[in-house]
Amino acid sequence: MPNIEDLITTMVTPLIEFPSDFSIEKEETDEFMEYHLVLNPEDIGRVIGRKGRVIRSIRTIVYSIRNKGEKRSRIVVDEEDSSVEEFED
Repeated sequence: MPNIEDLITTMVTPLIEFPSDFSIEKEETDEFMEYHLVLNPEDIGRVIGRKGRVIRSIRTIVYSIRNKGEKRSRIVVDEEDSSVEEFED
């Protein structure tokens, strides 16, 4: 059985500038096994790439791995932007 978390880590780590801020949170839904990528806000653009090409390539590789009887995999890039504040007039 392939370890998908190790595969994702191997592909993402060389792309990012802050590897110490990178983690993967696994969440199981009815249809999918979701892997949430938690990144430093400065690294999100590097992982997504221009027009989403990098994340699309990573997803293609991960989605191609099928385990018998297991759910399909899904990658989600968590984009929590705490630097955006709402201002009142």
